[in-house]
Amino acid sequence: MDQAEQLRNIIKASAQAPRPVARVITVTSGKGGVGKSNTAINIAIQLRKMGQRVIILDADFGLANIEIMFGAVPKFNLSDLIYQGKNIKEIITWGPMEVGFISGGSGIVGLSNLNRDYLSYIIRNLAELDAIADVIIVDTGAGISDAVLEFLVASGEVLLVTTPEPTSITDSYSLLKALNRHPRFSPEASQVKVIANRVFNDVEGQLLFNKLNAVVARYLKLPISYLGAIPLDNQLSKAVMQQTPVSIQSPNSKSAKAYESITATLMNKEMNKNLPKRGMAAFFSHIVNRAKS
Repeated sequence: MDQAEQLRNIIKASAQAPRPVARVITVTSGKGGVGKSNTAINIAIQLRKMGQRVIILDADFGLANIEIMFGAVPKFNLSDLIYQGKNIKEIITWGPMEVGFISGGSGIVGLSNLNRDYLSYIIRNLAELDAIADVIIVDTGAGISDAVLEFLVASGEVLLVTTPEPTSITDSYSLLKALNRHPRFSPEASQVKVIANRVFNDVEGQLLFNKLNAVVARYLKLPISYLGAIPLDNQLSKAVMQQTPVSIQSPNSKSAKAYESITATLMNKEMNKNLPKRGMAAFFSHIVNRAKS
């Protein structure tokens, strides 16, 4: 039995017992510094306000954006689950409003060296996240590295954060081009939704999306949708400096209200009626399967 078949058997065994399945949302950007992690955090806070249980996986390996913005230092990370035998609950750090987050560390590196017992342990633990959280937000690194693309390919729902800067728009297009060319990416199985950040108003946000969408539709034939805009806001900058999500520190600010509106759209039942829930175990197994192939 080869490694790929072993992995399929592990996933099949973990899926035999009925269990809840979380919604996995991946937040990404074509370049750094466009507010991707801030968007992930504030959407998480807005989801908590709606009564959703939320966990963020900080998959920007080597950096610590989520923990810095939360003002909390995790005791363990994903590497400790994979290599040190910690269970999933031990590596979750709880931030403001009981939003959980998991620091990625260098957890995905070296997956090809894991044996069947390790894989079984990891997938069983990650399956528990589906019972702990209603929504799991994966905050990827920026850019078009292989690691980022693997997360995007594994996700059924991708939020792409971009700004009006020409380099941000160009890099967003480059990311979508790389994703569209990936041999395992399926436009039918994944939804790409764009968030326009740091715009003056909703009109500028819509124009930004229209500009990106026109190029993507013409050259990539890839369907993308517009989720909403986050305006330039001094209250947001102050909240970042004070390591507190603006949705908590200044809930009536322009940016917090925009995050509230975007999250409401994200959770709209009519819009999500055809959105499949994969769950965290299936999401991670997709990545592992690639590492083992």
